[in-house]
Amino acid sequence: MKGHSAWCRRVSRTVLGLVGLGIGLVSTVRGVEPTSALGLRDLEADTWVATDGLGRSLPTYAEVGPARPDRTVAMFYFLWHGEHIQGGPYDVSRILAADPGAMGQATAPGWGPLHAPHHWGESLFGYYLTNDEAVLRKHAQMLSDAGVDVVIFDVTNQVTYRDWYRALLRVWAGERARGNPTPQVAFLTPFWDPARVVRELWRDLYSVGLESELWFRWEGRPLILADPELLDAKEDQAKQDRPVELEPGHALGQTITVDRAFRGVGARFPTWRSAGAAVTLTLMREGPGGERLASQRFHEVTDNAWLVLRMETVLPPGRYYLEATEPGGRIGWWSHAEDVDPRGAAFDAGSAVAGDRTWRVVYDDPEVTRCRDFFTFRVPQPDYFKGPTRPGMWSWLEVSPQHVFRDAQGGKEQMSVGVAQNAVDGRLGSMSERGARGRSFHGGARDMRPGAVRLGLNFAEQWERALAEDPRLVFVTGWNEWIAGRFAEFNGVREPVMFVDQFDQEHSRDLEPMRGGHGDDYLWQFHAAVRRYKGVRPIPEPRPGRIRVDGQFRDWADVGPEYRDSLGDAVRREHRGWDPKVIYRDASGRNDVVSAKVSLGRYDAAFYVRCAAELSPSTGAQWMVLYLDLDAEARTGWLGYDAVVNRVESGVLERWQPDARGGEPGWQRQGRVRWQARGAELELSVPWSALGLKKAPARLDFKWADHCGEGRDWSEFTLHGDAAPNDRFNYRVQVAGRARAVRSDGGR
Repeated sequence: MKGHSAWCRRVSRTVLGLVGLGIGLVSTVRGVEPTSALGLRDLEADTWVATDGLGRSLPTYAEVGPARPDRTVAMFYFLWHGEHIQGGPYDVSRILAADPGAMGQATAPGWGPLHAPHHWGESLFGYYLTNDEAVLRKHAQMLSDAGVDVVIFDVTNQVTYRDWYRALLRVWAGERARGNPTPQVAFLTPFWDPARVVRELWRDLYSVGLESELWFRWEGRPLILADPELLDAKEDQAKQDRPVELEPGHALGQTITVDRAFRGVGARFPTWRSAGAAVTLTLMREGPGGERLASQRFHEVTDNAWLVLRMETVLPPGRYYLEATEPGGRIGWWSHAEDVDPRGAAFDAGSAVAGDRTWRVVYDDPEVTRCRDFFTFRVPQPDYFKGPTRPGMWSWLEVSPQHVFRDAQGGKEQMSVGVAQNAVDGRLGSMSERGARGRSFHGGARDMRPGAVRLGLNFAEQWERALAEDPRLVFVTGWNEWIAGRFAEFNGVREPVMFVDQFDQEHSRDLEPMRGGHGDDYLWQFHAAVRRYKGVRPIPEPRPGRIRVDGQFRDWADVGPEYRDSLGDAVRREHRGWDPKVIYRDASGRNDVVSAKVSLGRYDAAFYVRCAAELSPSTGAQWMVLYLDLDAEARTGWLGYDAVVNRVESGVLERWQPDARGGEPGWQRQGRVRWQARGAELELSVPWSALGLKKAPARLDFKWADHCGEGRDWSEFTLHGDAAPNDRFNYRVQVAGRARAVRSDGGR
């Protein structure tokens, strides 16, 4: 571990930044009103353009059609980074690179303790903790830009991560107060025993109204993924040794003595794995022939299901009789041959018989009643293969082809889309097992071509299915899980080392960009899929004006559109990592871009940019850099950019081209441009001739960036300074006809 510790110390000295502190001065900038009066600021991110590292460009309006506000994207999100630290970080990919045989040795020196969390790889933002506010801000930005409406927190392990979700809610509420969009939030609770987690969430979050503007609502109420039938305080008589089949025209029953007020009563029913099973349950006072209190018909009963007949009113303690009649298909009642309930008795055709039957009493609980009235419930289906087994279910992950989960009216309500699945030969397995469905799995097999892991073939196959079915909501797994415990056995399989939900680059399911490997490929693949699902708005047509570069800026008033950027996102980060000795620091945030405009003239292009506060001194490199993609073609130039202004010095224009001796392309100085800055505003003009053009192109992409780095790769726009628009995005100027260009004198 000595080498690993040294590597961590190097990382702690590395600038790894992110979105930062936010300035809070927006209301003082000319033309910008306080966002609290306006609500969330529409950045129009769906009109931005981008091309990823594989050359895949985001689809635009012409390809995907208009925006569809009735479609919703949910993202599975993980709060647990920091809650379960047991040393490390232990990075499986690094461990196996150093010791390829480590999976066969539980005692190999790279592994952390049994059950300790191991990272499958490293996030672009490092081995961060969930309460790293800079990371939380960046997540909100990236997910919102992608069109994510809600993040669904994983609390399936009986831990709510209260301190962590409160940190996120505080940061995201702050972003909303600033005017920036963020996703809303909901929770996926334990599949089989959600009661304690739902109660904790109710008490700590929902009942006190904490950051309620962030609660995601479905059908008018906050959504929670939990089985409402499993919330109650209940008592079971679950001893069973034989199923008694219910015959047509027959009745089976059980008397039950209840000691306190209750709301429901039921039992467990076998169907011998048959389909179409049904039964009617009736509750009476005392015994057979007593006062009839409630009755319900149950359809499509699954094998060994607990069915509960719920009352409209609370019933008092006493002696009651539950009866099953009218079988549909094959169905029975789990029973015991011996008298296991001294205060009850089994009945057959109205007569008492030996033994007892299973039963369940659901007691009155005012807190549960409040929860039932407060939430919209959807029952999470844990199984990757079955699909819905009852109404009101949603999936979180399935193998291809995924099922459609329908609403009460039969409409296509929800489907899941996953990056990868820990499914092996038709069963739940471990990601580290041979045959698990990794990122390259599609068409029933893994694609073994070199580099296939970057293509997102599994993800694409699942999106293709979802797009064809077109449900109201798509639940995507997932964003930032990153870790999995080390096991020696799972689901009946034993191997020296096992990782269930995450393993390595291929066998992992996070979309958050990684350091190295596939980088941000999956993020942009996700962007493209969401656009095809939700549609986009057209790229706005430009409204040019006659611009004089004189530092007055009044002539920009009627120029449009206004290209907006996130507010307060100039990078500031200082927070410890997973290893407490590692501190992630970045103070590169300087000028926070608020908005920009462009006017394409007959002889030049004029550009305007406004920041949230007075511009820093225009000294040194990387000050208010303007990147230009003159042909809107990512295959030419550096990351597609053919020209740049201010990269090495204020006012200096460079073009990406071979040097004078015909060497490799690089930035070559072309001269200087006219520019003026005053207060928080800057304008400049670039002659078309200096760009090697005779007139304005039909399309032009551009980007402003301040203090983002040395121009090494795409990640600098994400990690440092401020880029407008965010990350790989560009603004696009698209002229409907070249005649729209007007004269600009560039200050002459």
